[in-house]
Amino acid sequence: MTERADGDRERLLDPIQRISEVLFGLIMAVTIIGSLSIATADRVEVRTVLLAALGCNLAWGLVDAVMYLLNTLTERSRNLALAARVREMDAAEGRRLFAESLPEHLAAVTGPDELEGMRRRLLALPAANGAALRGKDFLAAIGIFLLVVIATFPVVVPFMLADDVAIAMRNSRIVTLGMLFLAGYLLGRYASHPRPGMTGVATMLLGAVLI
Repeated sequence: MTERADGDRERLLDPIQRISEVLFGLIMAVTIIGSLSIATADRVEVRTVLLAALGCNLAWGLVDAVMYLLNTLTERSRNLALAARVREMDAAEGRRLFAESLPEHLAAVTGPDELEGMRRRLLALPAANGAALRGKDFLAAIGIFLLVVIATFPVVVPFMLADDVAIAMRNSRIVTLGMLFLAGYLLGRYASHPRPGMTGVATMLLGAVLI
């Protein structure tokens, strides 16, 4: 996390992003591990599949991190272009452009006074020189990479602790279902759902179907 100007702690990734990255990594790892044949798998095959799961999530995490940086840079460039256009327009056109750029749910509750206030605050800000990536953007990308990779380990640890592939597979599935439930529960709490346990169960079932 980084420090905001007012001293508050700023999150590099919001809860939905963090939980989503864990879910992506978890589902990818479990899908690959699920290719094991319980009846015929030997230790060499188990080791190969575990390395494949880890390698897949390493690649996925790297691609996801790079795409995050690309999306961040694109959005920042778009915002700078919007700010430059607003500076060149008169008040009415600037408010109209602001209204068009807002998400639909915000535009519906934003009136002329709020739009004018945003326009004036923008004009009072110094013009930015460019849309370069910042240190916190790279930290967030590293966080995305680590979340995807770390999600691999809970589902592979049972295979490291048990010699019996069937027992390890069962324990891995139990861990997976538990993590899916926890992710859904946390999403439910973040969304202020009155019964986050239900969102946990729904996420667990959805994850199982996807896997």
